[in-house]
Amino acid sequence: MDLSMVTFQYYIHYWEKDGNPQVRGPYRDSSIVLRDLQPLSQYCLRVQAHLLWKAQDLDRPGLASNVSCHQTAADASTRLQRVVLVAAATFLGLAGLAGACVFLILRFRGLIKYWFHTPPGIPVQIEEYLKDPAQHILEALDQDSPAEDDAWDMVSEVSSLEQEPGTPSEAGDTVPTL
Repeated sequence: MDLSMVTFQYYIHYWEKDGNPQVRGPYRDSSIVLRDLQPLSQYCLRVQAHLLWKAQDLDRPGLASNVSCHQTAADASTRLQRVVLVAAATFLGLAGLAGACVFLILRFRGLIKYWFHTPPGIPVQIEEYLKDPAQHILEALDQDSPAEDDAWDMVSEVSSLEQEPGTPSEAGDTVPTL
């Protein structure tokens, strides 16, 4: 009996979940890669081995394996699409958020200014006088003003009618002013 002529051939039965079954094979190697599958899809498969003995012209199918379901990985184009989609969604979300903020700021500008505006402060000079209610403000202001501010100035006004050259002019009245 020549056992070198005995080999196994493998047939792969696979289908996309809720899809039509397809068969690939025969394969002589026990490590098989299925190509042209949809990325990120659920596929189910089972394997059936056939015993081939060429000297005896024997081809006996074995029992099929249990069904095993797996999800395929994402390929490079799917990853790129996902990155672009996430980036675009993030940009649109941030642009929408910025637009909403601008709209709200423009819509409620007066209220925002009211909230963030510091209240006006009382000048220090007036605040001192408000601490002592018995003192009248105007009298207190009058007491604190220096005497030099109340000084009178003397102003002279000289007026003349049109006179001939060489004629002396008359002095005008002196009027006190504040």
